[in-house]
Amino acid sequence: MAGLIRAPVWRSLSTAAKCRASVVVSSRACSSQALSGDDNLSFSEMVTRFVLEAKGRVADKLIQSGPAREPIEERSKRVNGIFNVIIPCNHMLSMNFPLKRDNGETIMIDAYRAQHSQHRTPCKGGMRYSADVSADEVKALAALMTYKCAMVDVPFGGAKAGIRIDPSQYSLTELEKITRRFAMELNKKGFLGPGVDVPAPDMGTGEREMTWMSDTYAMTFGHGSMNAYACVTGKPITQGGIHGRVSATGRGVFHSIDQFINNSSFMSKIDLEPGLKGKTFIVQGFGNVGLHSTRYLVRHGARCIGVLERDGSIYNAAGIDPRELELYKLEHGKISDFPGAEPAQEDLLTAECDILVPCANEKQITSANAHNIKAKIIAEGANGPTTAAAHRILVERNRLVIPDMFCNAGGVTVSYFEWLKNLNHVSFGRLTFKYERESNEHLLNSVQTCLEQHFNEDRIPIYPTAEFMKRISGASEKDIVHSGLAFTMERSGKQIVNAVNAYDLGIDLRAAAYCCALEKIYTVYRDAGLTF
Repeated sequence: MAGLIRAPVWRSLSTAAKCRASVVVSSRACSSQALSGDDNLSFSEMVTRFVLEAKGRVADKLIQSGPAREPIEERSKRVNGIFNVIIPCNHMLSMNFPLKRDNGETIMIDAYRAQHSQHRTPCKGGMRYSADVSADEVKALAALMTYKCAMVDVPFGGAKAGIRIDPSQYSLTELEKITRRFAMELNKKGFLGPGVDVPAPDMGTGEREMTWMSDTYAMTFGHGSMNAYACVTGKPITQGGIHGRVSATGRGVFHSIDQFINNSSFMSKIDLEPGLKGKTFIVQGFGNVGLHSTRYLVRHGARCIGVLERDGSIYNAAGIDPRELELYKLEHGKISDFPGAEPAQEDLLTAECDILVPCANEKQITSANAHNIKAKIIAEGANGPTTAAAHRILVERNRLVIPDMFCNAGGVTVSYFEWLKNLNHVSFGRLTFKYERESNEHLLNSVQTCLEQHFNEDRIPIYPTAEFMKRISGASEKDIVHSGLAFTMERSGKQIVNAVNAYDLGIDLRAAAYCCALEKIYTVYRDAGLTF
């Protein structure tokens, strides 16, 4: 059975959070101590706490900068009214359906899909398979997706899906049954479609599950639609995927770190030399995001000295080769006993390093260990790895936290590119390869002709550089994806820096990122108005 549940966040909030949300923002009745954060907050409460604190800053600014002829009371009503629309989760689909297992046993599967916002459509968000999935987690992740998309200027609303299973305990046939049935249930409730709601891979899922979902949609509700395969992203290339999607989130983590570690102003505030070269880092989680984050950081001169995983932690002060560790994990299914490192003798989350990259589950850094974190930079490759209380401790201790809603936005950015490719029905670069090559050859010939005429020589050969020859045919699809992602992260990073300065936030990048996102979403609602 499946039910559509209205899911406002207010019911589960603390008294302080309710106070913050209900009063006009300019009257800051709740003390900073009451809003200081609590490790016991649920994931969705934690996200809402960050949003409400940013709302206080943004709403005051919007109220004060409103139309001069409009009374301040009317401005306050309009601004706070729109924020009352922005914050709650719009829709929460909770379902359970039967699965007949390979041994003949029938069990029930619990699954969820949350659509936090439709200020932009379609909604967008990953689909995870985990035994820890809950309605609260899915709702929190959907909200994060809304603010993440706004932060990097990707025109989607936020959504998330989760199925409460441990995928390692199910056969391939059973996983396919679960995935296809889930796609059908989403279809029946209008929670799947290229212009409505577009899932993507997340924890426990990948290209395989996205192929099953897109095929199920195309063969049923999407039959006859030329855009049917745009109903999901993260597909393999043969099914309409895009080059660079698999590594996109990890590549985005690298770009986010690179954006700030080369900012001399921020580095001086945390007493760290600018530049990645020679910096040491520890990564928690060596799945897709952790692996590719490590690869790109090492490629640009940083040194991985530790890796934390479920089966153990490894350490090597001289550096861990990400490629060798990847091959070892693929062969053995674990990182413990990796010959290129030793078992860690301490908690690597609090070990000495320059950069800590948590790429595992939420709430890994809490008030219990935040005081002991030695890393100067914490780059959140995972969603919600730092609690509200821990975040404040880190900021007070002069640690630079690069927030999840910016740091791991590479995945949704490249998903956007894949979605556009599916709607355009042509690979990026295909229409221009031949023209670009011929144009560059004409350019070389023109330079050669001019030199020969100027020096009155019969032949002056032109030897293009190896780098030019690599680009002579123009940008490939992968080149375009990488360039587009780098530009997106660079532009969004600059917006965060501008917000830090505008709101006088010191080194609190999370507050700045939420302020940026809320301003953008507010503008969409203000300009569009409400339907009724």
